[in-house]
Amino acid sequence: MSEKNYFAHESSYIDDSAEIGKGTKIWINVQIREHAHIGNDCTLGKDTYIDKYVSVGNRVKIQNGASMGHGATIEDDVFVGPYALITNDRFPRAFNKDWQITKTLIKKGASIGANATIVCGITIGEYAMVGAGSVVTKDVPPYTLVVGNPAKQIARVCKCGGRIVNNICSLCGKKDKAPRGKEC
Repeated sequence: MSEKNYFAHESSYIDDSAEIGKGTKIWINVQIREHAHIGNDCTLGKDTYIDKYVSVGNRVKIQNGASMGHGATIEDDVFVGPYALITNDRFPRAFNKDWQITKTLIKKGASIGANATIVCGITIGEYAMVGAGSVVTKDVPPYTLVVGNPAKQIARVCKCGGRIVNNICSLCGKKDKAPRGKEC
């Protein structure tokens, strides 16, 4: 039996088939289901739910109460705010026994705000930001800030997270060199 190289609070539940990377911290009441993959140096906050077959990259922070549905892929360096949700069923019905998983992709460096809902079947681009409480129903281009219900693009953002104003990042001062995506 190999030595555990991550921290898991005694109240967490981790299925035996789940893979957990080195240096990851799993806090109180976290549930990680069958065949989930969690990368290295991640943090999973209190009451987080990781459904079966979910893939989480390296250095990902998933805050308290977030829920990642089966079919979600979360790349490296992603931030998921408290109580954010990724759904997995486009046509939910309690009586539908033949429902299909709809996949969702959260790309490298993206940030999802607190209480945001990500409707399945979309992609959130690299270093994009989703505002707190937003409901995302369409793909979000890279380096884009979306807010509202339904979420709409309101600004471009730098890799550091600052808004782009007059082609300059308001936070780090660098010139905007981010690739342009289509409007969402």
